[in-house]
Amino acid sequence: MSQDEKPPLLDRIANTAFLAVIGLARLLPYERRIPATGWLFTHLLAPVAGWRRRIRDNLALARPDLSAEELREVVLAVPENAGRSVAEIYSGDEFTTRIRKADPLEGPGLAALEAAFESQRPVIIACAHFGNYDAMRAALAGRGWPVGALYRPMNNEAFNRHYIPAITAIAEPLFPRGRAGLASMLRFLKGGGWLALGFDQYDRHGTELRFFDLPSKTVLTPAELALRYDALLVPIHAIRLPDGLSFRVHVGEPVEHGESAGMMQALNDDLEMLVRRHMGQWFWVHRRWK
Repeated sequence: MSQDEKPPLLDRIANTAFLAVIGLARLLPYERRIPATGWLFTHLLAPVAGWRRRIRDNLALARPDLSAEELREVVLAVPENAGRSVAEIYSGDEFTTRIRKADPLEGPGLAALEAAFESQRPVIIACAHFGNYDAMRAALAGRGWPVGALYRPMNNEAFNRHYIPAITAIAEPLFPRGRAGLASMLRFLKGGGWLALGFDQYDRHGTELRFFDLPSKTVLTPAELALRYDALLVPIHAIRLPDGLSFRVHVGEPVEHGESAGMMQALNDDLEMLVRRHMGQWFWVHRRWK
């Protein structure tokens, strides 16, 4: 759809409602805006959108051992984290300045990242819908590192017209899914760029691996690109801290090159350990198991 074409009416209505919420939130100072939007997602959006039921269904599969109180905590924490993340994305310079000033990068793989930058070696950043993915991009870009990302445009074109500029302002380049985006992405990677790729959603064309000891179709692309371009493959996740506003951006151990399915299983295992420690920060709304 071109910029001159009008999106469908329902898309425009939904987009107008979203912009109204974000506009009201922007009237608040940052320290109140972020939790306020988290509250709105938890108590207004999640029940209407069916998120609570889907979170419970996924937890019944993956964590049937949770008590009723633990289950309730996760059901509330997941949409709150999502709401906070959206508010942060739409906070522009306030968000990125806070991240870059804090320089929250840490973890056993940080030295390998620094070495890759010095040698201009490509890097595949294996990331997930955990904490705030964009805090990770802001932290890496704050070091002056060449972090790009592949993204899927939203189905709502009216939403895309402000969402894509918002995420582009955090760090760029960004590459849309599709033939043109893929070609640009590969040129960037060949030139020593760093590419953030998600791997935590169900992919019907993926390979059946294990996640929370359940069969789950997993994309092999991050491992395959790392092997093809001799790129470092490293998991990086932004963990939201107890204050709800700050992050620790954890750089995990680089994944040893080998067979692609085994590399991706190592990433699944690493993410599972992280999610078990921070159950409310992974987006349990996704249909990860089918």
